[in-house]
Amino acid sequence: MNVAESLRFFIPEIFLLTGAFAAVFVDLFSKNKKAAGVLSLLVLIGTACLSKHPEGSNFLFFGLFLLDSWTHFFRLLALGIVGVTILSSLAYKALPSNDEGEFYSLFLFMAFGLILMAASTNLLMIFLSIEFVSLLSYLLTGFLKKDSRAKEAAIKYLLFGSLASGVMLYGMSLLYGATGSLELSAIQAGISHSSFNTLSLIALLFFITGLGFKISAAPFHFWAPDVYEAAPTSVTAFLTVGPKALGFAVMIRVLSVGFPWLAWKWKPLFALLSILTMTIGNVTAISQNNIKRLLAYSSIAQAGYILMGIAAANETGLKGVLIYLMAYAFTNLGAFTAVIIASNHFGNDELESYAGLAKRSPFLAASLTLFLLSLAGLPPTAGFIGKFYVFSSAIQEKLFALAVIAAVNSAVAAFYYFKIVRIMYLVPETDRSPIAHPFPLKLALVLMLTGVLLMGLIPSPFIAFVKGIFS
Repeated sequence: MNVAESLRFFIPEIFLLTGAFAAVFVDLFSKNKKAAGVLSLLVLIGTACLSKHPEGSNFLFFGLFLLDSWTHFFRLLALGIVGVTILSSLAYKALPSNDEGEFYSLFLFMAFGLILMAASTNLLMIFLSIEFVSLLSYLLTGFLKKDSRAKEAAIKYLLFGSLASGVMLYGMSLLYGATGSLELSAIQAGISHSSFNTLSLIALLFFITGLGFKISAAPFHFWAPDVYEAAPTSVTAFLTVGPKALGFAVMIRVLSVGFPWLAWKWKPLFALLSILTMTIGNVTAISQNNIKRLLAYSSIAQAGYILMGIAAANETGLKGVLIYLMAYAFTNLGAFTAVIIASNHFGNDELESYAGLAKRSPFLAASLTLFLLSLAGLPPTAGFIGKFYVFSSAIQEKLFALAVIAAVNSAVAAFYYFKIVRIMYLVPETDRSPIAHPFPLKLALVLMLTGVLLMGLIPSPFIAFVKGIFS
């Protein structure tokens, strides 16, 4: 479709982008900076209401973007993730009040960039959308300008991210040289009829290396713990879920459209990446005494479980990835919302501060416990449903070694998750002052709790929604 024809399918994104600029103007002219946050939430809700399930596949803007069920799923997921992040940020004490409006508007631009990542089917647009999201991530990481750790983490993130982007771009240039096209479908046709098979495989390895950085897969994860620990907690919550989820969306789109016939070569690679990622993440998390750093390594391990679905590369695996991403979004955003409530009161993120939390705030302790159970993949939580699907996909493809190693890793993960539960319930408290639960944080917490429990107890609607994408 040309530009004029494409615009009528692009209305939700136009509304979102308009709302982002409106939030900037509200920040400029309003003394109440939280007004920009409320406006941002309304814009995200309006965008979700305008987002209708597409009929068939629509190639927009001369084929640069594809609006299909896949894009629609990740559009809704991105809007939900950004919405919960903004909601929890409204009561985050560490956020400078004078900069709040700018903070919320950046997240609206981030939502736009995430949607472009999901919709891109052209290598150039994939790169530009990923870099747009990456640049915003660097800014948000260092948003606490007076915090030296946040500034250091942002610079480190920028340097490593630039290197990863360069590697990924080099892989894309090799693909263009081998096939003469930037379109994924044309690349698939060009590779299958060319003599550049080895070159194409090398290009794919470079691409996976660059994208592996974005999803914090080992051995490209080394930036994540420092960045996640030093960034504002609400930003950390977002970074562990949003860019990671859309990174998987891009990875699956590229592999399934551009390289399906090379699956027999990249499937073992992803099985190895899965094992390496979950093992490094879980083993390193055991020794952590800072809850943000512990959850950072946990998020690395979670990426390893998701990679199981890609390694299986069957229908159950791809469905499992989407189901796992939904469950992971509910769970990790909920866990970090609980951490924000606690850190608002404690003034730090050390595990020892959570001693006796069950007596001081039973609801907060029970909520965090439920989220940790979901991260461990125990029933009746959303995490159990996600792990059930990715484990099933691996077993269906006879990847028994991968399934066994993943099961052992799940046991290791349960150990350090229950370490937090033990501290909250069994270690005596040192401070008995009541913990405040601001309404925005309580609302975000209840929404995520509801999602985790509904998906765990009544998974059928969620599974049916994902199955509809593949029908």
